[in-house]
Amino acid sequence: MSVRWLVYTSMLYAAGCTRLEPAAPAADTLLDGPVEGLSHEEHLRFLRGDVAFNDDVFHAGNGLGPVFVATRCGSCHAGDGPGHPSTTLVRYGQADAGGNTYLHLGGPQLQHRALPGVQPEALPAGAPSSRFLPPLNTGLGFLDAVPDADLLLWADEHDADGDGISGRPNRVERKTYSPLRAGTSELNGQVMGRFGRKSAVYDLLQQTANAYTQDIGVVNAFEPVDPDTHEAQDPEVPTATVHDVVFYLRTLKAPVQRDRDDADVIAGEAVFQAIGCGKCHRAELTTGTSSIAALAHRTIRPFTDLLMHDMGPGLDDGYTEGSASSAEWRTPALWGLGLFPDSQGGSYFLLHDGRAHSIGEAIDLHGGEGQGARDAYQALPAADRDKLLRFLQSL
Repeated sequence: MSVRWLVYTSMLYAAGCTRLEPAAPAADTLLDGPVEGLSHEEHLRFLRGDVAFNDDVFHAGNGLGPVFVATRCGSCHAGDGPGHPSTTLVRYGQADAGGNTYLHLGGPQLQHRALPGVQPEALPAGAPSSRFLPPLNTGLGFLDAVPDADLLLWADEHDADGDGISGRPNRVERKTYSPLRAGTSELNGQVMGRFGRKSAVYDLLQQTANAYTQDIGVVNAFEPVDPDTHEAQDPEVPTATVHDVVFYLRTLKAPVQRDRDDADVIAGEAVFQAIGCGKCHRAELTTGTSSIAALAHRTIRPFTDLLMHDMGPGLDDGYTEGSASSAEWRTPALWGLGLFPDSQGGSYFLLHDGRAHSIGEAIDLHGGEGQGARDAYQALPAADRDKLLRFLQSL
């Protein structure tokens, strides 16, 4: 058989295989995936973090527990999307800005599962608590790179302009292991939190280190105190792995809006702004400097101001973190909203605890600073309301 014939048949075989392969999903249909512009070395590090986050399963032999919530990071964030009520976390122990008074009893998180022979935690009687749905993972690196100064331009704690919106930062203590972000605004030794439902977490290293210990019961060099014994232990996960997971979370792509040129989507965004939703859900933010070039000086459309807002008594669970009141919640980013059901079993579970089962229901539950936009939404003609929802489903 000639070499030419071998080359020809190989080409036919390759072409046939290509035709049989399913087409890759479009980028705007997935929440996961790396940000564009990473170097080869950064791609490799992203993949290491991806494996550690989604595939590494912990058990009694490699550090799990003895009390825990989950056995791996990715079990609460299917496809890097938001969680389902079955993966909801219970946070407890703080009713006001005075701090958590239940740390000696296991706070601030309930570990409701345990290894055989170990008693799982129970919520202490009388402890203020709230259920937190695991949030969306994608785009976090961009949110981390937005300068504090840009966000503080929108803070209006005493509603000086009289528009009913008084967003403010949640001032928290920075962990000593977290490097100071460029442009961090410090006030009386406290910094602006931006991650978590209450913005009680300064950066993604703190978020990751806490998750290993509080969610999986795996102590690490940054958070070495075991949540069951309350004693410091040797790290059960390599520090390099923790850093790889942080890098993975920082370099997950931002969700891609779909049908952005559709006439109803364009009209729906105009309605969104006209009824005041954009006063908290800011359409555009711009990142500053970053150690990851692909994240630096980028304009993004997350639809959040990353500030705390009083959402009224209906969303007040009586529990808080940091300096926030129990009725204050960080404005959630809306990007990726239309794809949330893909991560939530085909249905919507929205707001901090998943109590809303549709976008419209989530809007209807807005109170406090969100009441004006809610009332305007409810007064819309049906056609305009449909366009608004069409826009939100495109995100």
